[in-house]
Amino acid sequence: MADTMQFDLVSPERSLASLKATAVLIPGAEGDMTAMPMHAPTITTLRPGLLKVESPEGNSEYVVTGGFAEIGVEGLSVLAEKAIPTGELTREQLDTLIEEARSAHQAAVDNEQHDLVSDAAKLLADMEALGTHIGL
Repeated sequence: MADTMQFDLVSPERSLASLKATAVLIPGAEGDMTAMPMHAPTITTLRPGLLKVESPEGNSEYVVTGGFAEIGVEGLSVLAEKAIPTGELTREQLDTLIEEARSAHQAAVDNEQHDLVSDAAKLLADMEALGTHIGL
């Protein structure tokens, strides 16, 4: 059994990580999951949350707002809508993410898109809880 797997994290703005990882905690839309070497091939959508990476070089965390994760034979690739290392996240950036979520929720309510209201409310709650979780 392999001890590490290739892990890559990219967002539209930049490539954030490309390294060997021993485990990656993924905030999946259907629930958190941990990918480890030799994991069964899987594709999942991401919800807003913390993506945590364990590697021989040390652990790291990233705030992600959504996207996709593909676990394959070669490793794990995460394509995030937005991703920011937690050490780089500022209160202003978090406030912007929360405001975007709040606007999406209000737009769903105003347009009577009942199927989207609960999704938008969940997004807003996730973004607000994220700040508390990482201490911002």
